[in-house]
Amino acid sequence: MNIPPPGVVIFDCDGVLVDSEPIANRVFARMLAEQGLVFDARQMDELFLGRTMAHCLALVADRLGHALPDDFEARHDRHLFDALAAELAPVPGVVQVLDGLALPFCVASNGGPDKVRLSLERVGLLPRFEGRLFSAAEVARGKPAPDLFLHAARAMGVAPAACVVVEDSPAGVAGGVAAGMTVLGFAAHTPVARLRDAGAHRIFTAMSQLPALLDAMAPTGATASL
Repeated sequence: MNIPPPGVVIFDCDGVLVDSEPIANRVFARMLAEQGLVFDARQMDELFLGRTMAHCLALVADRLGHALPDDFEARHDRHLFDALAAELAPVPGVVQVLDGLALPFCVASNGGPDKVRLSLERVGLLPRFEGRLFSAAEVARGKPAPDLFLHAARAMGVAPAACVVVEDSPAGVAGGVAAGMTVLGFAAHTPVARLRDAGAHRIFTAMSQLPALLDAMAPTGATASL
């Protein structure tokens, strides 16, 4: 495949910048068990990884056959924020990658804006992304639709074809591909086959490998403006 030179790198947040997925899965699984739904770690990933909270809650209600309690989401958010504040850490190697990255970069997450900011602030990454945080709350459809990635590209002033997306979820990979962007699948925890099936153009397993992938794509790193 002929990949154009990158002009901006669009990072997912959970599982790419911050090692939050195990924490979030544990909190959500515990609360679902209280409602009578029991999922193991593999099922949690397959059903919920990379999806918006609205999608997850709708899926749960469908499985239950009735609506969740009115206060379920608010209680979930409190428990999750407490757990993130106590346990969250950056993905290994990501600080060094960001500090050495010559290309412009931003974050585009299906998470709510408060959660994204809290997560990045907790691990010391927020200053690197200030003013360049994009959430599914800002668009009509979250991932796997392309809306969020296209919104981020417009805000960054870069054509979709010159955007490189770094994603760890099949939903995120599918969204980046649908937006016409080059997608690098981060398979530190996600099975390689799931990212490949979603359309990832390249797959890597350690964040330290990302700079070489970007360097191989563009000797100049020229930006294609809209």
